[in-house]
Amino acid sequence: MRFLFLLLLLGTLQAHAQNADDPARWESTIQQFEMADKKEAPVTDAILFVGSSSIVKWDTMAEDLAGHATINRGFGGSTFHDLIYYADRVIYPYQPKVVFVYEGDNDIFAGDTPEEVLKSAKKLRKMIAKNLGKDVPVVFISPKPSVARWELKAEYEVTNALLRSFTESKKSTYFVDVWTPALQQNGAVRDDIFVGDNLHLNAAGYDIWEAAIKPVVERLED
Repeated sequence: MRFLFLLLLLGTLQAHAQNADDPARWESTIQQFEMADKKEAPVTDAILFVGSSSIVKWDTMAEDLAGHATINRGFGGSTFHDLIYYADRVIYPYQPKVVFVYEGDNDIFAGDTPEEVLKSAKKLRKMIAKNLGKDVPVVFISPKPSVARWELKAEYEVTNALLRSFTESKKSTYFVDVWTPALQQNGAVRDDIFVGDNLHLNAAGYDIWEAAIKPVVERLED
């Protein structure tokens, strides 16, 4: 697991050196997933987590969601556009029982509007239904708040509202709010749940994720 994490970190650094708008910048990272799968086939009928660096860095996922078979195929710095591009390699082959998606954080930061993020989410949902079946649950994790991107607070709030509304109207589609529990009583983002970059989560931040996500996992596995 540690070796795969190091490979993914290297892939992330290489990707950032390439065109930030070109999904092909992640090709080496995707190939590392495929090599890892050849060495050790992942469990079948598992819960799949895909998305950007907040998924990649959740290295206590197996422990936090103990009792549930999980697969982590996040690639850091990715957007919905990247995930859609590689869905046939990081989603469909695993035939998961549930798919959790964390995208939108980098999309908004890169300049996409909340409406564009929603459009991408709808496209991905449609693709998953077509390739895995309409009854496979898809859970969209809300973009999280962060100190580093707090100036985009309004855009993220609109994005989360749009994603929530979409999931409430779509069968087998769900929304997990990790935004609200990361706020202080005064509405500001907590500043004690991040590592030094004030963007990525520390252990306390992932405690918030565990508390929000685990009940959804347990409900969908019943």
